[in-house]
Amino acid sequence: MRRADDIRERAVRPCLTHVVLAADGGTIGGGHVSVIAELKRRNVVRVAVLYGLVAWLTLQVAEVLFGLLDLPVWTGKLVFGLLALGFPLALIFSWVYELTPEGLKREHEVDRNQSITRETGRKINYLIGALAAIAIVMVVGAQFFPRAAPIPATTEVASAKPPNEAPAQAAARSIAVLPFADMSAGKDQEYFADGLSEELLNLLAKVPELRVAARTSAFKFKGEKVDLQDVAKQLNVAHVLEGSVRRSGNKVRITAQLIKASDGYHLWSQTYDRTLDDIFVVQDDIAGEVVKALKLTLLGTTSVTRSRPTDPEAYNFALQGRFFVGRRGKEDLERAIDYFQRSRERDPGYAPA
Repeated sequence: MRRADDIRERAVRPCLTHVVLAADGGTIGGGHVSVIAELKRRNVVRVAVLYGLVAWLTLQVAEVLFGLLDLPVWTGKLVFGLLALGFPLALIFSWVYELTPEGLKREHEVDRNQSITRETGRKINYLIGALAAIAIVMVVGAQFFPRAAPIPATTEVASAKPPNEAPAQAAARSIAVLPFADMSAGKDQEYFADGLSEELLNLLAKVPELRVAARTSAFKFKGEKVDLQDVAKQLNVAHVLEGSVRRSGNKVRITAQLIKASDGYHLWSQTYDRTLDDIFVVQDDIAGEVVKALKLTLLGTTSVTRSRPTDPEAYNFALQGRFFVGRRGKEDLERAIDYFQRSRERDPGYAPA
């Protein structure tokens, strides 16, 4: 009898052991499944998703703030590095610790019957949903309200005034170039008008005696109906250059006018009817006339010159490429690449393209 009982015990014991381990989350017959279930139970997966959303939103806010504060590029990389290092730490923390009504405790110290991980997971789900909604709004908003394109360094800051120059004279020798308006029938020459404004700003910024408002400051008034005196006051300049562009095929009409901010009267105004082949001559003429109107020539030595492509069509393609880069959409960037490539095909030596 005793021998028969021993035989039955040996046969039943492995079966009981298998059942107990499986019920306790053991690893017999599929340990990877139990590990995944435990990750979910401890909310590690939810914390990973939550951390990713928080990190993305943090980077978006940092990009805007760092740009406004004019912080160096490495600060953004530092924030990204810290967020990347914090990701595994957050996962480890969520695995080791559990939130209880008495505060944080190590997971193995918490009785499973008293665990509130399910309630905590539900709260994390709500937070993930809210942050995901904010992220979606930001992404959609970026498509309808694209950020301004990066600004070349040559257009940002005007030359410093000579050390012996009186403040009043320096203030009188200041100007802002506002975005030219697209007056074409098809309203499809915005890129051309913006490019013309930037080229004029670049030319005037090369005059040592002239202070030119930054491109970012002047272009924030694009498309707005504003009083030029208010604009000049906000930009702290004495003069404003504005104008319009009408283009039809290879013909273009450019109207430019220089306005004295203190009284709103024109110092100079001119209309040019040219072909696209003459666009560079027109730009030089406008910049030269502005300099003359401001009486900034020093013994006839002040001049405005710049390098230009050998092919005007290469310049036109480059303008369109720069315009679509500023819109930042995926299709816009693809179109920008195409325009830059076409510009380089027309003039391989044109550096901007």
